[in-house]
Amino acid sequence: MPRIRKKEEDNKNTSPAWMVTYGDLMTLLLVFFVLMYSFSVMDIEKFVGFMSSFQAQLGVLDGGTTLSDENFISKGSTGQRFNPSAQNFQKVMGEMSSYVEREGLEEQVEIELTKRGLVVRLTGQVLYDVGKAELKTGGKKLLDKIAKVIIDIPNDIMVEGHTDNWPISNEEFPSNWELSTTRATNVVKYFMENTEIKAGRLMAAGYSKYRPLFANDTSEHRARNRRVEIVVLNTLYYENSEGR
Repeated sequence: MPRIRKKEEDNKNTSPAWMVTYGDLMTLLLVFFVLMYSFSVMDIEKFVGFMSSFQAQLGVLDGGTTLSDENFISKGSTGQRFNPSAQNFQKVMGEMSSYVEREGLEEQVEIELTKRGLVVRLTGQVLYDVGKAELKTGGKKLLDKIAKVIIDIPNDIMVEGHTDNWPISNEEFPSNWELSTTRATNVVKYFMENTEIKAGRLMAAGYSKYRPLFANDTSEHRARNRRVEIVVLNTLYYENSEGR
């Protein structure tokens, strides 16, 4: 009898057999989710934009305020930090690509979607004569089309001037710095004076020869480096990088 009683006491102090299987299962699940997390890459900008938009859909904004029906109609059901760029850039690219192909401007106009925004790249010859900063008639027509396509996107617009490495020195342009900056500024002035794009959205910058697309080793490469880039800025990218 004492031996039997000891065996019964040992069985009471031992965990049930199913607990071993359950423990193994929990361990495997933990390992699985750790691996899934390690394989994933979180896009912070997209996550913040999504969460802000989701909050707005529920009528929740910072400070405890709510969105009225008028807000939804006039501004759209997006959060305060929701980036409208992604929703509009593809449409703009499609419209611009069709126009460029229709007008036979494939060699003079490039459209590229980058982290910093939508870039419309114009070779210098479509806007200006070599060494000049006065807009050509054909260039003005192209700027009119670009303005119509991007005017409904509320993002800021940066106009950037670039030159090749050939030196320039005259009374009007002592160096390529003045030439590139004046070219960018003239595009901004044209937008301000001839389109409905608000002046507060526009910025101009000149980079001289220091941001070439290609080595300045051929006449073709130098022509490609002489360019103006119109960049519709990615809102969240510039907020997070303090680039605004």
